[in-house]
Amino acid sequence: MTSKSSLTCEALLTKASTRIDSDSPRLDAELLLSHITGLSRTSFRAWPEREVTDAHAETFEALVQERVAGRPVAHLLGQQEFWSLPLKVSASTLIPRPDTECLVEVALDLPLPPQARVLDLGTGSGAIALALASEHPEWQITACDAVADAVALARDNADALGLTVSVVKSSWFSELTSGRFDLIVSNPPYIPDNDHHLTEGDVRFEPASALVSGSDGLDDIRLIADQAPAWLVEGGWLLVEHGFDQAEAVAGLFHARGFKDVETRQDYGNRDRMTLGRWCSGAEVIDPAFNRGDADAQ
Repeated sequence: MTSKSSLTCEALLTKASTRIDSDSPRLDAELLLSHITGLSRTSFRAWPEREVTDAHAETFEALVQERVAGRPVAHLLGQQEFWSLPLKVSASTLIPRPDTECLVEVALDLPLPPQARVLDLGTGSGAIALALASEHPEWQITACDAVADAVALARDNADALGLTVSVVKSSWFSELTSGRFDLIVSNPPYIPDNDHHLTEGDVRFEPASALVSGSDGLDDIRLIADQAPAWLVEGGWLLVEHGFDQAEAVAGLFHARGFKDVETRQDYGNRDRMTLGRWCSGAEVIDPAFNRGDADAQ
């Protein structure tokens, strides 16, 4: 029989923290217990001896076991906060990462018109598009994804938040109707298909289609950089997230396609994680072979 002393918030959290193997075991445990009890994480520190009911303790233990097995906290909670927005998440999409908020910050800092037309490629849960919409409801934002379940999820999030974003099913640009944008933004797959990180941590439970992009991780960014000019207005911007060690290669793709004002920006860990460039219709394409993945064009 479980003693009352073992059913306090602090006792449950301490025990769970020793079993969870993650970068933030205590945070994971607090998020799970808060989700079950409705108590804030702050209250766990203010009243550590607060008792938890048997039912809540049993539910908490079940979730802890799943977390110990590796299931992401966001999947266990059914949501993830991004840009202070509570977003529903599922196994059909990438879990929004805090560092992707840097992409939103860069986009918001660009010299765009008051009623900018924006396209979010590979929107997943809708995180980037909805963050931008929350800051600029006057912008005309389109978000697309190739996965039907992701499209449905992004629409649900937009409806729940009361934000106006047009979400459509499209594999990158393939099924979009005519139109041009002031900004195209994307957090595409950029992990090489043989990367050992694919067998570690939360990514084991996320769809490979949202993570992997060819032998060097750049297949999708090549396609985006190649096709984006046909969808950008004169002076429009392309902004993509990429791996910390891919900045030089991505900047090379942008330059080769003829983008101007190409820059690399850093994430919260001071790692090179974003590249942007401005399209000018008169720009010369330096090397049209780059989008085929030729070794001398990467």
